Amino acid sequence: MADLSEELDISKISGFDRFAANGKIRPARASVNAALIGNPRGTYTEDCLPPQSNSFKAMLETADVGPFTVTGLRPAVRALAAVMAEVKRDLPAHYAAVGHEGMLCCRLVRGSKAAVSNHAWGLAIDLKFGKNVAGYGRGKVHGGRLALCPIFNRHGFYWGIAFKRDDSMHFEAGEDLVRQWAAEGLLGAAGSAKIGDSLTMGDRGPRVVALQQALNRALAPSTIEEDGIFGPITRLALIDYQSRNGLAPNGLASASVLKRLGL
Repeated sequence: MADLSEELDISKISGFDRFAANGKIRPARASVNAALIGNPRGTYTEDCLPPQSNSFKAMLETADVGPFTVTGLRPAVRALAAVMAEVKRDLPAHYAAVGHEGMLCCRLVRGSKAAVSNHAWGLAIDLKFGKNVAGYGRGKVHGGRLALCPIFNRHGFYWGIAFKRDDSMHFEAGEDLVRQWAAEGLLGAAGSAKIGDSLTMGDRGPRVVALQQALNRALAPSTIEEDGIFGPITRLALIDYQSRNGLAPNGLASASVLKRLGL
């Protein structure tokens, strides 16, 4: 049997496109999480901090999901348990070997000063095989994680290998799944909020990359880093674009602004 903890170079895996790994599943935007779940705490750093909001804490659950015990948002923990039940049935060797590096962690995305990690809402799990985590931005993936992706995808989870800066140990509830939980009344009072498809400060993912690329085209020769994180520099570039084009310079990438940018 292959070594599930073997580190593979992502760029050298035959026929594998990490940016296509999740199909149509998209990561949940921070703005969507805040609207539908609430804000776990008032301030964030790159360190793990405890949640402060009592309404948010009431939605947390600690449970045995099969190979390990986690604490996270209640519907996310239960969805993770369903994923692991399928892993146990179809991939028993993976089930026996998989470990984790945590689920609930109220912090910023590593290296960011504005984007809140989806770990802050207890929506994400970092998985490992063996002691080496083959983690963030290293261009590496454990062989064992490749087989887990289709199972997580079937349950509505997004694999972080597709982030602009790869995060191959990271699996998180996708935005459609979070919206589904809200529609089912699983997210408390905040879950009744109506939200659109705008992008704003703190959002991350492929749609933010597309926004940054469009802004770089529109504002050339000025360039912003196309890192998939909607931070202060991206917001300033958007305000510049809005001002140049007679739009309200509010730094919000609304549906109409995105359409004007060709997105």
